[in-house]
Amino acid sequence: LAQAPRALPAYHHAAFSRTMAIKGLKKKVAVKGKKALLKYTVDCQQPADDNIIEPKDLEKFFKDRIKVEGKTGNLGDKVTISREKSKIHVSAEAPFSKRYLKYLSKKYLKMQQLRDFLRVVAPNKTAYELRYFNINEDNDDE
Repeated sequence: LAQAPRALPAYHHAAFSRTMAIKGLKKKVAVKGKKALLKYTVDCQQPADDNIIEPKDLEKFFKDRIKVEGKTGNLGDKVTISREKSKIHVSAEAPFSKRYLKYLSKKYLKMQQLRDFLRVVAPNKTAYELRYFNINEDNDDE
């Protein structure tokens, strides 16, 4: 009687620990391989051409506000921000979300009181673009 109940949990435990070991192993490999650089761009061509925003101000805003490991002003080597004309390039070590850039861009627009005129749109997988709202949509029919 004592052996039968013991055999089932031991078998179950062995299978369970084997899968756990594999999961743990995969996780460690994934963590080690996470030095991949993620490159994102924020394009503020349209508003910059109309002198509504200064790309250098947005760049400075990103530098001041982006958090690394829960701290602002902690960019170090993990996040680099550069700008060419009206495009801001952010390259960061994973984990870094593109959505965080959208959040910060919207925060910047709100601060400048431009949130009613500009929106943040993703034209492709690695970029955001500041665009005007289409105000003329209704007027085309008339």
